[in-house]
Amino acid sequence: MTRFRRQFLKTAAATAALATLPSHAGDVVRQSGYVGRSGITDLFGDLPGDLGVKILAPPQKGRRGFTAEINAGRQLFAASAIKTFALCEALRQKDSPDIVEALETTELALDESVWSLGSPIFNPPDLTGTVSERTALEAMILRSDNTATDMIFNLVGANNIRNLIATAGLERTLVPDNTRIFSGYLFGARNYRTVTWDEVLLLASQGHLAHPLLNDVQTLASTPDDFVRYYAQALHGQFFQHDETLQEFRRILTLCDFIYLIPLPLGVSAFLKSGNADAPGFHARTIAGGMFVDRRWVFFAFMLNWYAETADDARTVERLFEAINESLRRVGEIVG
Repeated sequence: MTRFRRQFLKTAAATAALATLPSHAGDVVRQSGYVGRSGITDLFGDLPGDLGVKILAPPQKGRRGFTAEINAGRQLFAASAIKTFALCEALRQKDSPDIVEALETTELALDESVWSLGSPIFNPPDLTGTVSERTALEAMILRSDNTATDMIFNLVGANNIRNLIATAGLERTLVPDNTRIFSGYLFGARNYRTVTWDEVLLLASQGHLAHPLLNDVQTLASTPDDFVRYYAQALHGQFFQHDETLQEFRRILTLCDFIYLIPLPLGVSAFLKSGNADAPGFHARTIAGGMFVDRRWVFFAFMLNWYAETADDARTVERLFEAINESLRRVGEIVG
């Protein structure tokens, strides 16, 4: 059971997703706002599966804007990248000049009521006790810890997270009630809304997926359009009243452990959340956020769902991140 407890998204059999995820039909590739051709969209041309990309550098003080996109409106399985919305709502609810103290002094129970599969920091059932809300937020972004995520979802309310998503104008973004409920639904638990830790472990050990990861009941989904629209608002502080809250939001997003996959030169700041899933028959990668380069913001979202039969497909992951790295390098040169 250990492998299910530690790496749910990498071990859940996801072959049922194949029938419901969209194909390449109706692909749209667009690149605009730049005099001359950057070739950015061409970098992603040989990737398998279903791809969505958007890069946006808004016009600024007489400097030309830049947009590159591929299927930016396509809804795809986003995995843990949706946890940025939970972070934003948690901080919005505590928004104040004393945001750090408010987070540090809010204590959350760490026990079987919140244990969830895929928790490399809180490591159920080995850790119990009480942690601060700030620690839970950091664990949720740093290592995508699902127990930490459920502590936050349960505290702030999934419907409040959905209201934030609606307020931001995101039309194709879906979040689950929490990650334990999500896994209970995927594994076919009739009582998925009240499924216990022991029940989830038993279902996961059987390894049968009753529902696809991308569905309309409990899922983690979005589009490049939605991610870019959200980050263009959130990283400017549009959901917060106080600068201290915005700084805490940005600080926590710099902790994402997948930032290392985007080699950034000194002087460039990146704020993002990633998501990934790997199982025989289905794989997903998402990385979305913003970077500040030469006193200018660039917002981006890269999403890929693909269907290699092997449990791991390192070559496709490598090709994807090579394309991401080169695309952001070229954008940095264009907007700099």
